[in-house]
Amino acid sequence: MKEERRLTLIEHLEELRYRIIVCFVSIIIFSLISYRYARQILDTLTRPIEKLVFISPLELFLVYLKISLMGGLILSSPIIFYQIWRFIMDGLYPSERKYIKIFFPFSIFLFILGVSFAYFLVIPWGIKFLLSFSTDKIIPMISVSRYLSFILVLIFATGIVFETPLVIILLTKLGIVTPQILRKKWRYAVVLAFVISAIITPTVDIFTQFLLAIPIIFLYAISLLLCKFIYRKK
Repeated sequence: MKEERRLTLIEHLEELRYRIIVCFVSIIIFSLISYRYARQILDTLTRPIEKLVFISPLELFLVYLKISLMGGLILSSPIIFYQIWRFIMDGLYPSERKYIKIFFPFSIFLFILGVSFAYFLVIPWGIKFLLSFSTDKIIPMISVSRYLSFILVLIFATGIVFETPLVIILLTKLGIVTPQILRKKWRYAVVLAFVISAIITPTVDIFTQFLLAIPIIFLYAISLLLCKFIYRKK
């Protein structure tokens, strides 16, 4: 049986350097592809609002660059995750590799679900509330760069929040969290859900914050059920 050769520190650094270069090149390639469709992507992102302005000659061009970079990161994410996986897989046990293979597709699904929830529900309600303060004399003139930064933070933050069930499942597998702890701390979880929604949502509108807090509480309840199932199986 052939023995596995342990890599030296220099060889590990060389491998890390190679994988970083692959990730960097993939981001550049997909960013160039995304730039070709930057205007269509911007049209999709700006559907919740009727009109935007740009207040400097370079602003719209920089927005297209930001969209291109965002598209490059998203499209190259499978390659990036694969490179990370290949780099750390030698240090994992077979059981740990199995969990990663299972969790990875579900993490993508939950992130897309959170992004869709923010785009189709939270952002339209938030924009509608903010623009309701305008009058005949005070007309909203929203900069396209600020609007884009505003919705990207909200979209990605909501997508990350929707990863709650997987995080709790992982903590349960590691023995850090038990169903008893989750049941005992549910009041704190409810308060934390409203705090997170208040931080993420761009408005002080209670209804918009409530719209985001309810799914977080629902995800916590699902996490509790999954935690009980896993703990009972253990």
